[in-house]
Amino acid sequence: MLQKKDIVVFDFDGTLSASDSNLEFFKYCFKHSIRPWLFLPFVIAGIIGARLNHGGLWWRETIRDFITPKMVRDFAKDCIKIHKKNRFGWAAEQVAKEKAAGNKVVLISASPDYLIPELVDDMKFDAIMCSKMNKERPWKYEFLCWGKNKVIALDNWAREKKYIPNVVRAYSDSKYDMPIMEIAKEQVWIDNKTGLRK
Repeated sequence: MLQKKDIVVFDFDGTLSASDSNLEFFKYCFKHSIRPWLFLPFVIAGIIGARLNHGGLWWRETIRDFITPKMVRDFAKDCIKIHKKNRFGWAAEQVAKEKAAGNKVVLISASPDYLIPELVDDMKFDAIMCSKMNKERPWKYEFLCWGKNKVIALDNWAREKKYIPNVVRAYSDSKYDMPIMEIAKEQVWIDNKTGLRK
């Protein structure tokens, strides 16, 4: 039997944390390996592609062409340790407060599965949904958790748990999260530079 559940949704990059975890991983790779520099033309092509079609998948994969499984193994852990320091001071407390109110609290992020779960492992989310990357080819997406796909990810999780999701609140910094924000009864917009509510 399906149960109606009150759910609070959080985005991560720019919402709970300053800076973008993808960008921070890129910077880390460029500082610690020659490989990204060799792929610079692909990175530039991807940046151009993003300006032409922000919702596209091809440029996201092109810009990540340099990432190997070894780079993920060697660099992700240290990058995560550094990036955790960028979390806004109110973030963990607000997640705990939402849980204490009896809500199921979920994180839905476009960032990859080799970064997000460990970046928030201390925050005790009821569920973490993020982009699924191919393990052998970590530049390639198996599921891009972005835009309307965030709603799909939430629906799939709720169906699996036999929940009827009632999104009471959603937190985000980005207009690209409008699909998930529109299904929330309350929209909480965060300034991604200050971490303050807009």
